[in-house]
Amino acid sequence: MTSVFILAGEASGDRIGANLMAGLKSRRPELAIFGVGGDAMEGEGLTSLFPMDDLAVMGYRDVIVRLPLLLWRARQVASTILRQRPAAVVFIDAQVFSKVVAQSLRRRGYRDSIILYVAPAVWAWGAVRAKKLAAVFNEVLSVLPFEPEAMRRLGGPETAYVGHPALEQYPMRASQPASGPVLLLPGSRSGEIARHLPMLGAAAAQLADLPSVTGFAILSTRSQAARISSVVSRWPLSVSVLVTREERHAALHEAVAAIAASGTVTLELALAGVPQVLTYVAEGAQVRMFEKATTQFIGLPNIIADRQVIPEVLFAHKGETDKLVGIARSLIGNPEALAKQVASFREIRAVMEIGAPEAPLQDPVEKILGYLPT
Repeated sequence: MTSVFILAGEASGDRIGANLMAGLKSRRPELAIFGVGGDAMEGEGLTSLFPMDDLAVMGYRDVIVRLPLLLWRARQVASTILRQRPAAVVFIDAQVFSKVVAQSLRRRGYRDSIILYVAPAVWAWGAVRAKKLAAVFNEVLSVLPFEPEAMRRLGGPETAYVGHPALEQYPMRASQPASGPVLLLPGSRSGEIARHLPMLGAAAAQLADLPSVTGFAILSTRSQAARISSVVSRWPLSVSVLVTREERHAALHEAVAAIAASGTVTLELALAGVPQVLTYVAEGAQVRMFEKATTQFIGLPNIIADRQVIPEVLFAHKGETDKLVGIARSLIGNPEALAKQVASFREIRAVMEIGAPEAPLQDPVEKILGYLPT
């Protein structure tokens, strides 16, 4: 029986993986799929090899603390793949972990296809990494339209633009709500959540008096929901912690705005037409890394638009809550600012729906099927 191994390392990758699984099963019902994923991929029938949260790390401290576990999981994944010999391996994001496992597989004689889904930001930093990727990955599937050309220019592996599942999952809202909840998005990894929740809670307390704000909601993975609920239960305001797909869709439809930690969720918000402020509470080592970046922005909507569409309050900490609140208030309380963001989001969505002239939109399911025996 033909099989495919799919691994996602965090929540946004899990949603991409679920979308890929659904497409593969619809066209090849007999295909066996195994691997690592979270709520969304398990909803498509995956029995995860281990909890996806074991891989959800961000920042040097998180990696150091979990290094023994990460190395163990890397050996477990490589051994499972070599034992079961899938026709193709698909790593979704989880860049460092994916590369480590892919290199191990190549050293140990795995000669079938290994595909990286979500391109690493070699165009922003670490350009020399592009050529190294070509030694282990047959192809990269990118979710940003400019990345295939960047990867070609830097000597990386073959790269195809396949869009983002959010294009289908989250249609652009017909209009901006006059009032609604503010979404608080602290990230999906444990370290990010710990760093962002205190600042988001303090900011929410100062935004609650805005006439258009009816409340607050946090979009969480199921595995992190109890932890987040425990923290927000001590806040001096009511916050809903939402975990299901239906709740997520309703929240994106109803929200007046969002404050989001930098990540894929900022692109999902933009494609759905939800105005937002981006922030990030970084470790010192992360700050030094970002300072070396060759891109002016870190927010995906801003990078795609090549201008500041959403405000970025970067490397924030508790003392910068007032700055974040001031920017959020000037957005939420200003209909013209809200409309300007949404207009830019429509432009971004239009570009992503067709791709770049040199890299038109392709179907990720067809790309993966092309690596499988018929």
